[in-house]
Amino acid sequence: MSASVESGGTRRADAQRNRERILQTARDLVHQTGELKLNAVAKACGIGQGTLYRHFPTREDLLAEVYRHEVDDLVAAAPQLLATHEPVDALAAWFDRVAAYARVKRDVFAAVEAATWHDLAAHSLGPIGEAVELLLAAGRSAGSIRADAVARDVIVLISWLSRLDDAELDARGPRLLSILVDGLRAHHP
Repeated sequence: MSASVESGGTRRADAQRNRERILQTARDLVHQTGELKLNAVAKACGIGQGTLYRHFPTREDLLAEVYRHEVDDLVAAAPQLLATHEPVDALAAWFDRVAAYARVKRDVFAAVEAATWHDLAAHSLGPIGEAVELLLAAGRSAGSIRADAVARDVIVLISWLSRLDDAELDARGPRLLSILVDGLRAHHP
């Protein structure tokens, strides 16, 4: 199959399976401590490095795609959580996912060049803001979230997560996110 057909979106089934396996393995490995190494991804997938490089020519390309998938999963979680939890509990559960996302964001942004960072930030800020607003709106409607809470406030407050190292994120993250959820709760006299 020609490279143009593969890059145009129509991949052979085995090539698509390899790409999906590479992405899933990289997503699993990026959550572990330390820098994501391409040779570790290839080895964990049981594929050759050439196969990995055909799909992701650079480490930054792979990390950028991992990041996009993490954002998509984070955004998709908001309505799923609202379907099974009360709004404040859904928001708290979503914040738990934000902490894991922050770890990936920090590692990816550290590895990716500024031009790519701009594209990734554009991919995440709008959809994540929409997910936050969905959660907040449900809570405002239920009377459990403060009427003045808006998505941009929450985005600003959670942005610090991606700046913490793993140890501090593990030690402080849950408590700080709990404080944030408590601050977003509607206070009834």
